[in-house]
Amino acid sequence: MNLRRVSPCLLVLLAACNNPPPTGESTGEATATETTSATGETTGTGEGTEPTTTSTATDALTDGTDSTDSTGDGPPPAPEVLTVLEDIVFYDGYAATVDEPIPDGVIRHNNALVATRFTEEMLAKVQTTVTLGVIVGALCDNYDRLGGVNLALVPKGAQTYVPAEVDRIEVARFITPFMDMNKHPMTVPYQWDASNLVPILKDPDLLAEYDFWFELNIFGVPYAANNEIAGCADRNDTQLGTLLIHTDSKKPAPEFGVLVPLAISEDFNNYGEGASDELGTTRKTIQFELPADTTDAQLVLITSNHGANAGGEEYIRREHYVYVDGEMVLQYKPGRTSCEPFRDFNTQGNGIYGPYPKSDAEWQSFSNWCPGDVIDTRIIPWGAQSAGMHEFVIDVPDATFVDAQGNFPFSLYVQAQ
Repeated sequence: MNLRRVSPCLLVLLAACNNPPPTGESTGEATATETTSATGETTGTGEGTEPTTTSTATDALTDGTDSTDSTGDGPPPAPEVLTVLEDIVFYDGYAATVDEPIPDGVIRHNNALVATRFTEEMLAKVQTTVTLGVIVGALCDNYDRLGGVNLALVPKGAQTYVPAEVDRIEVARFITPFMDMNKHPMTVPYQWDASNLVPILKDPDLLAEYDFWFELNIFGVPYAANNEIAGCADRNDTQLGTLLIHTDSKKPAPEFGVLVPLAISEDFNNYGEGASDELGTTRKTIQFELPADTTDAQLVLITSNHGANAGGEEYIRREHYVYVDGEMVLQYKPGRTSCEPFRDFNTQGNGIYGPYPKSDAEWQSFSNWCPGDVIDTRIIPWGAQSAGMHEFVIDVPDATFVDAQGNFPFSLYVQAQ
């Protein structure tokens, strides 16, 4: 696989899982085929095609159906569920990195980010589809927080790495619910179709140069729980995290031979220096190069809207416009039809859900996402393209960022064949 980097001079699940102990002890939008979640919405593009949202939230990691042979050459291998990270304890994201025990083979970059090498044994078990599953367990953070899964390309044989110094792509993002660790359910499952990772994980050129490391990021803060949750006084552990991969051979893997990492959780707002094309606008331009003519290409985009202040961007749905080479390829407005499917996971009383169910119209009047839900991964078909420089633009013209607060963390990469 040809791995292309952006030149620095350019603009830049299983639902049935073990519950954590109630005592708080520390143990840890689409192509013609839609894959949206049961509560998700599909939105159109400027050309009448639709991007794929590759996320589901409350289904089990396996759907119970039999695999079928995608090649016709015989019976398929049995499906596999790989435990990449299990019951990892996360700590206060604002505090100095703790020196607490962590499982062998796992490194703690900071209190909110851990990583582990994807072993040769696990790589050998990857088939033609990949479904990511994350299980978050409640510890001493009772607020909704941001989390995600990244894939890092680390020089072969390295025992550790500095995240900012290697190529990384964000492959999944989610929001934790408001959780009281003493109340059931004590865990929340998340799920994403991530079969577009198969050609990356199986590429011989990348495998010769890099090890793949999966990162799990869950930001947490314990300060409210220290006072509000029984058993959390003076503690700084915030969540438990588990990362799973389900793989089978139910359909052929996508075919891509070029990977272009462009951005991972970059700031995107109208008030921060470098967070947009110019201060006062919520428009971000990235130029990138394709190394050769391509018969097919796609862009993989993740954004989410944050800003919990009065009038903040978290509570106002905005139209997002995506352009490539001056042509609009996607228009979307984040937000679910309803957040009620996630009410049960929100065991800590909060001002988002309130004591009574809300109508669809009420949810749509203010919610850009639901505590306990995934954030959509938007796969944007791009088709055949020519070698050379191209330009990506994302524009949210109505965003205001009251009091210079809020952010739209922005991740993007390109795959091509």
